[in-house]
Amino acid sequence: NKNKRNLKNRNQMKIKKIKPKSVNVKDRGTLEIKSRLSVLLLVFSLLFAFSHSAKAQCEAKNIAFQAGEKATYALYFNWKFIWAKAGYAELTTHEDVYNGDSVFKTHLIAAGTKKTDFFFIMRDTLTNYMTKQLEPIYFRKGAEEGKRYTIDEIYFSYKNGKSFVEQSRTFRDGEVQKNSHESEQCIFDMLTILAQARSYDPSQYNIGDKIQFDMATGKRVEGQTLIYRGRNFVEDENKVKYDCLVFSFVEYDGNNKEKEVITFYISNDENHLPIRLDLFLNFGSAKAFLKKVEGNKYPFTSIITRK
Repeated sequence: NKNKRNLKNRNQMKIKKIKPKSVNVKDRGTLEIKSRLSVLLLVFSLLFAFSHSAKAQCEAKNIAFQAGEKATYALYFNWKFIWAKAGYAELTTHEDVYNGDSVFKTHLIAAGTKKTDFFFIMRDTLTNYMTKQLEPIYFRKGAEEGKRYTIDEIYFSYKNGKSFVEQSRTFRDGEVQKNSHESEQCIFDMLTILAQARSYDPSQYNIGDKIQFDMATGKRVEGQTLIYRGRNFVEDENKVKYDCLVFSFVEYDGNNKEKEVITFYISNDENHLPIRLDLFLNFGSAKAFLKKVEGNKYPFTSIITRK
């Protein structure tokens, strides 16, 4: 099917199913917000998925960004028709040294405000090291969400045309869950997929294309699905209007019924930077708007009008 670019690993790990704990109605909204905030961090990494060869040749040429780039986003949530600022996210890229080699280091921080801390606490920090050819080396995510605090670490290696990952998740009480995985497909972390995909030509996509690939999360390797929706004009936090490419992050239920989780809008220029994200919640909605960007490699030729 030419409308599917499938990177899904056929040797996917077996995941033990755990019966969910009962949750009272009062806590469901808070739990869903936490879940969607985690998905939001994921979607920052899913900006342009793409096809790879069957063997794990996971290097790519960087043509979209440079060291010193910094993008800041404002987060908003809607409760009963009232929009409230919920926090911010900041994505930065620097040059660094890892095991004696010159590499890129990317950093994503997401944090709530004092007002949202009353409902839930969110302090997430993601760090990644990758080669200058945009191949993942190491990934770490520290996440404080409510009373829960975890640290995910992932180490990547490559041998004989295969990708290998060693993952661990450490909990607040010191418990550590470890996991390993290998595949002939490329496996990405949340930040490397963003870095690689920004350099690819989106003109290869047709409306309705489904893009699938494998992502290491710190606990397991999971298949992810995006759908290309076409183009639209949207505004950032400062009311600057952009020509954008539109993608949807979707989930599937037990009956394989598709549910849209997030719609996101990417600048239709050489930067390929997210301008706005819309999150769909059972009890409301949320949005993230680009507020400021510094150190971008190219001018934003996708801008239609300025305030």
